[in-house]
Amino acid sequence: MSWFNIIWLVYYVVVTVAIIHVVMDNRQPAKTMAWALVIYFVPVVGIVFYLFFGINHRKERYIGERSMNQLTKRSMLEFAEQQNLRLPDKHKSLIDLFINQNLALPFKDNLVDICTDGYQFISELMEDIGRAKEHIHIDMYIFAEDPLGTMVADALIDKASQGVEVRLIYDDVGCWNVHHRFFERMREAGIEVRSFMPVHFPSFTSKVNYRNHRKIIVIDGTVGYIGGMNIAQRYVKGTGGQPWRDTMLRVSGGGVHALQRAFLVDWYFVDRTLLSDRKYYPRCEQITNNCLAQVVTSGPTTPYPEIMQGYVRIILGARRYLYLETPYFLPNESVLFALKTVALAGVDVRVLCPRRSDARFVEWASRSYLREIQEAGVKVSLYESGFLHSKLLVCDDAITTCGSTNLDFRSFENNFEANIFFFDEGVALRMKNMFMRDLAQAVSFEDVCKQRGNGFFTRLWESVTRMLSPLF
Repeated sequence: MSWFNIIWLVYYVVVTVAIIHVVMDNRQPAKTMAWALVIYFVPVVGIVFYLFFGINHRKERYIGERSMNQLTKRSMLEFAEQQNLRLPDKHKSLIDLFINQNLALPFKDNLVDICTDGYQFISELMEDIGRAKEHIHIDMYIFAEDPLGTMVADALIDKASQGVEVRLIYDDVGCWNVHHRFFERMREAGIEVRSFMPVHFPSFTSKVNYRNHRKIIVIDGTVGYIGGMNIAQRYVKGTGGQPWRDTMLRVSGGGVHALQRAFLVDWYFVDRTLLSDRKYYPRCEQITNNCLAQVVTSGPTTPYPEIMQGYVRIILGARRYLYLETPYFLPNESVLFALKTVALAGVDVRVLCPRRSDARFVEWASRSYLREIQEAGVKVSLYESGFLHSKLLVCDDAITTCGSTNLDFRSFENNFEANIFFFDEGVALRMKNMFMRDLAQAVSFEDVCKQRGNGFFTRLWESVTRMLSPLF
């Protein structure tokens, strides 16, 4: 037997073992089939791709983080006493779902500022950093080494020199193109900087697929930010010749306690230091209202995808309307079925995505999903006035959510994400009005399809990319 035949036989055995491993992992059938096809029909590259991005290490490796997650949530209970807390009966099942699955406590007495562009977000953030007296906590997927990132870093260094505690978590993969010296400069100035799950060989394949996509900032335990914006210049100036349209919420009041807890859980994960002092949860007596907020986190460490469960529950509970903005539309079967179900039941369901995405492969794959929900009665539109990176849902003038979660497989299954859910008519109406303003700058997906054409090869390519979409 020649060496070529021996190598081919060994490779065939490896492929067979890999496919058996995929099947035995008991994933969704569509995802199992996609991985099996890639491994079998893409020689060598398919195997390498599966080793890096396909093997499920979640259950074995991160159970310790999950236990600490629960412990830290409980340690916050003694600081979470609220007077005259009233939970609306019509939303109690959803609130209880988040409490039971995520120990996400509802907090009243919240004020919300909605930032819809990078200039507004950065200007408000810099003012809040300048006013910080006790601590600044930042949990970012991307903290770029560009003029804007440097400006924020300089402000943090200045506060650290004044004795303010400054802690920063950045995602190692999200900041791959950032030089080590950028973060080292902050460390030397007294800022505690940690990378989330740093990726090094040989543990590369067990970490690269699970990333901290959260965007959370907490200042003095009284002001917090959550949404879709990272700290990078493109969130101000745009990308690819397009302005950047995003949503970031500035929250003050009780909900900041939940944002603080989310940060401190991540801090334990990266630093193994449990910070539970009461000073991180100061009382806020200046705000009095019944605007309820729950901060829900999800990730590969939990047995259920909590944020996705919330989305499905809200979608199926919609009675009048449901409006969604997302930069990437690659829903799993649960979300896809829920959207089609309520649309067919006569609910006004609208989905808004960017006309031009920053990820072409994802854009192609999303078209078949958008066609499918459109055929079920969902009104699909494409935003034309820039790249829409906003991630929000608003329903029936009653519930709204915003955060880091995209409507795609990666956000629901692999990423560590964080969203804030509001149960308040005022916040919902403001988000609804914002959605309608964005909709006025959009074009019908049906019209775009007519312009592009619906030929055989177009639909074939969309179907092929859709088949591979569970791997993204």
